[in-house]
Amino acid sequence: MNAMQFLIGIVFDLFLMVVLLRFWLQTAKADFYNPLSQFVVKATSFAVNPLRKIIPGFGGLDLASLLLAFIVAVAKVSTLLLIIYGGWSAQTVFITALVTVVKEGLNLMFWVLIIRVLLSWVSQGYNPIEAVFHQLTEPMLKPIRRILPPLGGFDLSIVVLIISLQFIQILFMDFIG
Repeated sequence: MNAMQFLIGIVFDLFLMVVLLRFWLQTAKADFYNPLSQFVVKATSFAVNPLRKIIPGFGGLDLASLLLAFIVAVAKVSTLLLIIYGGWSAQTVFITALVTVVKEGLNLMFWVLIIRVLLSWVSQGYNPIEAVFHQLTEPMLKPIRRILPPLGGFDLSIVVLIISLQFIQILFMDFIG
């Protein structure tokens, strides 16, 4: 039973991260022609495009992608509750789904930062994925760099942001727990 829960959780979480990445890419106005952006758009268009006909964007935010993220989280929580307990309550599902979206959003930010760091160590020359990760994370890193300048050639702003994200995630889980 644990293996099935793991598999269901992974499938939903991976798709949820791709949907949240689509929202983040559009919010950051990242390069649409980048291969990563193209993958994300193609992987989510089947579900986002019909929602866009019902829910338009507002203030530059892709509300259809956010709604899809919430729907995916509701589907994940509902499926797991039905498998584990054989039933569920609407209030539990909606609250848990909202928590799931926030938690996965923070996880996505964490992993994008980690991958950006790893790519900066090994990439030589232009890397399109590194360029998109730079577009996504730079708005969050600039304010930190103004306070904490590079020290001896080392940019510690990513470390500060990773620690801050982990702190926010732990604080959030303590708050709801």
